[in-house]
Amino acid sequence: MTEKPALKLKRLQDLTLRGKRVLVRVDYNVPIKGFRISDNARIRETLKTLEYLIEQDARIVLISHLGRPKGKPEPRYTLRSVADELERLLKAPVAFAPDCVGPEADKAVAALKPGGVLLLENLRFHAEEEANEPAFAKALAKHGEVFIQDAFGALHRAHASTSGVTKHLPGAIGLLVQRELEFLDRAMGNPARPFTAIIGGAKVSDKLAVLDKLLERVDVLLIGGGMAYTFLAAQGISVGKSLLEKDQIEAAKAIIEKGYNKKVEILLPADHLAVRVVAPDAAVTVTQAMSIPADLIGVDIGPHTVEFFVEHVSKSKTVFWNGPMGIFEMDAFARGSLAVAAAMAEATKTGAVTIVGGGDSLSVIAKAGLVGQMSHCSTGGGASLELLEGKVLPGLAALASC
Repeated sequence: MTEKPALKLKRLQDLTLRGKRVLVRVDYNVPIKGFRISDNARIRETLKTLEYLIEQDARIVLISHLGRPKGKPEPRYTLRSVADELERLLKAPVAFAPDCVGPEADKAVAALKPGGVLLLENLRFHAEEEANEPAFAKALAKHGEVFIQDAFGALHRAHASTSGVTKHLPGAIGLLVQRELEFLDRAMGNPARPFTAIIGGAKVSDKLAVLDKLLERVDVLLIGGGMAYTFLAAQGISVGKSLLEKDQIEAAKAIIEKGYNKKVEILLPADHLAVRVVAPDAAVTVTQAMSIPADLIGVDIGPHTVEFFVEHVSKSKTVFWNGPMGIFEMDAFARGSLAVAAAMAEATKTGAVTIVGGGDSLSVIAKAGLVGQMSHCSTGGGASLELLEGKVLPGLAALASC
């Protein structure tokens, strides 16, 4: 990422925080089903920052978004259950306020004692958050004397809580954001080689820019998931009824050509799991070639592809993974994604630097029971991809200028 202009960012450790009210932007946008948190990774990753602040006797005010409530309160997107989970993980009381601005929030902030933690209600219950409305940003900033940005997953958004508040408070990056930047810089700046990238997910259009940038860095590029079918079609290979972005075929051809010119080995699935109808109990056909019969839909990489994808991971010294290999949410189509996760865990044990980005990839790791067995799991898929593309994230740019 040497092309990006360097940002001068203060760190949490550079500020005097003892006894101060510290406004902390966290990313607690966690998956919740029926008010129960199914994956608490994003909460766990903030604990080191919070523990540091507690040791400083800071009065800690946490702000976050959850889901897409469209600018008004929706009970299913309340952060109340997140406060309960944070209290359990932190092993310390966590107060909760039913709004993030206004009298109730002000009262809860005023009641904080040194070392106390308060989580305010969902920022996106106010349309002004995503609109980066100045008055709303100013109202949030009133809750703190210092601003700490620890929401890596929100840094690619110029919202009131990521950009606007920096106009009113001195700020710095928290320990979570520091770790994210360190690992992504290491991977893209001076990676140990061989460097393999595994890119999956549904659409080529979502990953074009990062694919282009990765070709400047990697030795091997493995492509799976729904996006692989567009790359196969770009080579004149039949993909049946599989997901296909026809308008991206020329872009896929350009990526393949660039890889050839850069001497990057680009590997596509050599076989597939395919079905007539996407359903958990569907009859599965394993294709014997790269092509998929006209009446079938590709849903996962096949066993031969799993074998050589795993082999490449095992030989690598740096591995970056973003995007599943198939429809992993259905157990019958999860084998490819689970195999990649297991191979990365094994590579980590033998000294490789393994980095995972994207919510779906993290869900695969959780499903495989491999949480904590990678070098680094990024809490922000979109933010990590934009960093890899060489973009300056709005949340960091705003912090650098405050």
